[in-house]
Amino acid sequence: ATSSYGGIRNLSRILAVSTERGGRGTGFGENGKHEKQKLNQKVVKEEREVKPNIYANPEKIPEFEEDKKWLKDYFEECKEMIRSDGGPPRWFSPLECSSSTSPDCPLLLFLPGIDGTGLGLIMHHHKLGKMFNVWCLHIPVQDRTPFNELVKIVERTVRSQNYRSPNRPIYLAGESIGACLAISVAARNPDMDLVLVLSNPATSFSQSQLQPLIPLLEMMPDQFPINLPYILSLATSNPLRVLMDNVVKRGPLPQIIGELSQDLATMSSYLPVLADIIPRQTLLWKLNLLKSGSECGNSCLHAVKAQLLILCSGRDQLLPSQEESQRLQKALPDCEIRMFEESGHFLFLEDNVDLVTIIKGASFYRRGKHFDCASDFMPPTPSEFKKLHDSISWILTATSPVMLSTLEDGKVVRGLAGIPSEGPVLFVGYHMLMGFEVIPLVAQIMMERNILVRGIAHLAMFVRVKDRRPPEPELSDFDVIRVMGAVPVSAANFYKLMSSKSHALLYPGGVREALHRKGEEYKLFWPDKSEFVRMAARFGAKIIPFGVVGEDDFAEIILDYNDLMKIPWRREEIERVTSRTAKLRTDASGEIANQQMHIPWVLPKFPGRFYYYFGKPILTEEMKVELREKKKCDEMYLHIKSEVEGCIDFLKNKREKDPYRNLLSRVLYQASHPGSTSPFHLPSFDL
Repeated sequence: ATSSYGGIRNLSRILAVSTERGGRGTGFGENGKHEKQKLNQKVVKEEREVKPNIYANPEKIPEFEEDKKWLKDYFEECKEMIRSDGGPPRWFSPLECSSSTSPDCPLLLFLPGIDGTGLGLIMHHHKLGKMFNVWCLHIPVQDRTPFNELVKIVERTVRSQNYRSPNRPIYLAGESIGACLAISVAARNPDMDLVLVLSNPATSFSQSQLQPLIPLLEMMPDQFPINLPYILSLATSNPLRVLMDNVVKRGPLPQIIGELSQDLATMSSYLPVLADIIPRQTLLWKLNLLKSGSECGNSCLHAVKAQLLILCSGRDQLLPSQEESQRLQKALPDCEIRMFEESGHFLFLEDNVDLVTIIKGASFYRRGKHFDCASDFMPPTPSEFKKLHDSISWILTATSPVMLSTLEDGKVVRGLAGIPSEGPVLFVGYHMLMGFEVIPLVAQIMMERNILVRGIAHLAMFVRVKDRRPPEPELSDFDVIRVMGAVPVSAANFYKLMSSKSHALLYPGGVREALHRKGEEYKLFWPDKSEFVRMAARFGAKIIPFGVVGEDDFAEIILDYNDLMKIPWRREEIERVTSRTAKLRTDASGEIANQQMHIPWVLPKFPGRFYYYFGKPILTEEMKVELREKKKCDEMYLHIKSEVEGCIDFLKNKREKDPYRNLLSRVLYQASHPGSTSPFHLPSFDL
């Protein structure tokens, strides 16, 4: 807890004081106990009051955590580390990673790049420490351990830790030469559960512009200086882009000039540190190490069975990382790629790169042999939610969602007060065209109720298609929904969400409903079988039927599936994409069985508004016994479907009386009411 979220720092102080005072109070009989209970009640009360405010105002959430370190911290700690440097390569665990690590967290071994300090993840330690037990390999400046010996050092550690925790994966995070180390260790231990996160692997060294430097440095006199500004430019990628980022983000011009001049002065003071980290002889040694590491890594690629996540930079001036990542993905059986078009070689030292978010978004974080959507899920941090909110703010502004919910007594109210706080809760509703209603729904429930709704999504968002061809989406396009807790649809995952008392979002209509045809707006395409009722009742879940309308105010379908199938090249494309997509409901019949993957052509309209209506929660706890019967399940299923249709009809009628249904009327209202900035709080129809 930090001061970044208003009163939370005061709360942490109260907690600290309550522990101390509670200890003193035990010697004063019942009075001390009563005072301690009152103080604890006060703390709990304040915590409940403060907690929702973390997400209530995303604009006020800081972009970065307060304890995050920066590039200047990297140079400062490098300076301290190499001051008394010596001895063989060794492991160290950063202090900021040791306080919050849980005993069941997996081990992450960081294998450094060309700098060798082991501090390459310094800007990520504060978040990695909450998920991993982090060890970093430090290779002293004057150390000359050959590559094969470095492999043995890492391998001994990996085997030792695997012996201690055989059911837990071991993560190897490496950049450039460290990536070659990770590949070599994985190839020598194909039966071990390893997860590799590699940044700009140096396996492409033979095609890089660094290789010609080896004979040049061998002939260069010792007095010849190293071009330190050039090395620094590699670390910061495009200097002009960095300058423009400062201009855009930092506000008034005098402030920009002052801070920018201070940054330049600070960075120039660290040029000698670069010379100490990579002196000429060390640079020559590191280049030869890169060469031998590249050869070794390439020679054993065929033996790698580990799970790989490759992070490649679009502006890597040291290595041809983009081409190399594509080559490695084709050569390795279980390999994912995440591209960073505007980043340089030293990816982990850039402000806009968040390693924890990348790992979570790729579904690469797990504590056991297989990923568990319940026990392995890490909720989004406030800064992650802020980035999501900033990226979708234009959608929220354009749609200005109206949210209605139903209390236990049946009263319809504005807002989401009718949604139960305690799970398990299952939202069941209508899937609008292209599923655009999901974004405002999840965002508003998070902001207003501090409840994370976890969507049950199509397998296409989780399974990579080999040799992808447009219009097949990139798997990275769906990273944000995985960060927000979406899970692939399956009975097992549904069971895990209900058993963990989560708030889950289910669309029985699925793809058929979201990719509907002309004239099918607000028509439900649900299967005949009551798929979810019995599972929800087994855990006493509260089922909330809901409806949403507004798609016809934003777009009109001009070419649907039937039209596209009449175009030969589009028909071939749809058939190809559908055949390569994971199949669902293969035993279903009727319209729900039509799972053709296509994108209808739409004509945008002048924006209207989205309307959501959450019906009265259906309590299945009291109906567990009777819902074991198929007949009763079918009756409940039809009742829920009828409730969803009723919610849709209610909204379609009510929106006709909304004077602010059109975007222009809402813009005029906000112009005349300066304080009404939130798109969720604009007026609408009377209830």
